[in-house]
This record gives sequence, structure tokens and C-alpha cells, in this order.
Amino acid sequence: MHQNSKSESYAAAGVDITAGYKAVELMKRHIARTKNEGCLDDVGGFGGCFGLSLGGMEEPVLVSGTDGCGTKVKMAILLDQHDTIGIDAVAMCVNDIICCGAKPLFFLDYIACGKNFPEKIAAIVSGVAEGCVQSGAALIGGETAEHPGLMPVEDYDLAGFAVGIVDKKKMLDNTRMQEGDVVIALASSGVHSNGFSLVRKVFDIDNNNPELYVAREELGGKTVAQTLLTPTRIYVKSILALLEKVDVKGISHITGGGFYENIPRSIPKGLTARIDKASVKVLPIFDLIAKTGNIPERDMYNTYNMGVGMSVVVPAGEAEKAIEILKAHGEDAYVIGSIVKGDDGVVLV
Repeated sequence: MHQNSKSESYAAAGVDITAGYKAVELMKRHIARTKNEGCLDDVGGFGGCFGLSLGGMEEPVLVSGTDGCGTKVKMAILLDQHDTIGIDAVAMCVNDIICCGAKPLFFLDYIACGKNFPEKIAAIVSGVAEGCVQSGAALIGGETAEHPGLMPVEDYDLAGFAVGIVDKKKMLDNTRMQEGDVVIALASSGVHSNGFSLVRKVFDIDNNNPELYVAREELGGKTVAQTLLTPTRIYVKSILALLEKVDVKGISHITGGGFYENIPRSIPKGLTARIDKASVKVLPIFDLIAKTGNIPERDMYNTYNMGVGMSVVVPAGEAEKAIEILKAHGEDAYVIGSIVKGDDGVVLV
């Protein structure tokens, strides 16, 4: 295949199109893992095709999200470990669209690289595929672009795009939120994919600080580098299960901007989420970041998830049931606050 498609002149300029073909062949088995009922085989050579089943929805709404992994990619490059960063790319998109109550349908990725090393690209896509499997989305397409001269040959960046669907009547509507509702935390797996510009400064990552590779007792015997590369947790399946049985009134994906930016996005005017800081199970990596960088507590909560990757608001009478459901789906879920009157959006006490 593609035997006639080779340009010596293009290769001399830094782009080997045959490497792209090899990368595609290597990634096919990973893509196959993500197939779901909407996938159309051998269709759409220039576009990802997906057969849409409305499943009895009265007024279907498509919900989309796009994001990348930020400078967390730097950790993957330093460790030469590329098979998990794709999970982050998927997570940052699907964890957003689930906040609307939408079930992810499909995902597309975009990889820009200084040079296409087929095995490395396939490893990146294997992580993307794993993220798609965890969220139930199909990986129906993508693009790998070589950018010689624009970025070093070993560097790359990764971004993605997801589309989900929800019946309009089932979209989350925070106008029903009221004083006395309960805020439940879903634990994060670590720093996820946000605040890495500050992380890089704190740990002197750009200079490949040797302390990054020292095993630390407070991190469970892992190194800082390993801990930072831990993939973002995907909450899709547990949240979908929760939505079937509990009256969820709001969901927040805790990303860049931490508690102070993200939680208010799901809170209506006139109400505030009152968060009890003492109840938050702060992960050791955040204590280490704060201590090493001498970062004030408010800045930490205004940058990082602090151990809470997602929060949901439910009626007080359904909080126990909600926690049971979430734990049954593998989440560490617990109450961190309540909804009170006020216009601050969120207060940490």
C-alpha cells in the first residue's frame, strides 16, 4: 500500500510521508478497540463517519468539547513514556461534555510532531484508544502532522475533539438547585492535565532536575515524574450511572482554575457552594507542590484540583445513595460541602 507515494524532495525537507503510513498501520489495532455501535467500517477516507442512533430521544442535542494535555506532554517526552498521555487528551474532552449529561459518541485526535517516529505515534494513539474505551467513545479519525523546523524532532503536542449526545429534557439544569443541596467530590488521580506551567517551574522540569527521578516515600514510592504523568481520571461511566438513578442538579469538572473557577460554573446566581476544606482529601503531590514552590493555599485551590477531579450537586436526601452508586463504579466519592445562599459562586471555609 502506498508503494508509489514517496517523495525524496519532501523527505529532504524533513517530512517522510511513508512514516505517516507506517504509523497508521501500527495504530489500527488500537483504534479497533474503540469501535462501538455507531462506527461505519471502510467509509469516509477523508472524514470520520459515525452512524447516529437517536435511541428514542425526543429532542437530541449534540454536545462537543475540545482540549489538549497542555505542557504535561513535557513529562511524557522526558520519561520517554507515550502510552498514557492520550488518556489525558480524551479525559479533558469527555469529562467536560458529561457535565451536560451527554454520553460521548466519538473522538478525533490531532498530533503535531517535529518528526514522525511511527512507533512513538502509535504509542500515543494507544493511550487515546484507552481513553476512548474508558469513556465508551469511538476513535473515528485523527491527524498526525510533521512540523520540521517548527519544533524539535523529539517534541510533539496532542489535542482532541469529542462529540456526545443527550436528550434535551435530560440536560442538566442548575435552575433547580436550591439551598441545602449537597456537594459530592469524586477523587482525582493526581494533577490531571492542568497547572503544569507552574509545576514545571516548581520542580525545575525544563532543566530536567534530577530530583524528578528520586523515589519518594510520601508519593507511595513513586518519583515526582511518575506521579505527574499519572493519567487524568475519566468519570463518564460512573456519572452516566449516577444520572440514571439520582436527581443530579449540577456537575463541575475541576480543571485549570481549580475550585474557584470551575465550581461556580455549575451554580446559579443567588447560590454558593460552601466547601469544607477540612473534608477535602488532598493528595500528597499537591502538598509537595505547595511546599516546594512556597505556594499559598488559595493559589493552590485556584490552580489545581487538590484531589477532587469532579464535583456533583444532589439533593441532601439522595446524597447517600449517590455516594453508594459512585463507589460501586470505582469512585472515591464523599461530601465536601453544601449549597447556601450567596453570590460568591464558591467559598472555601
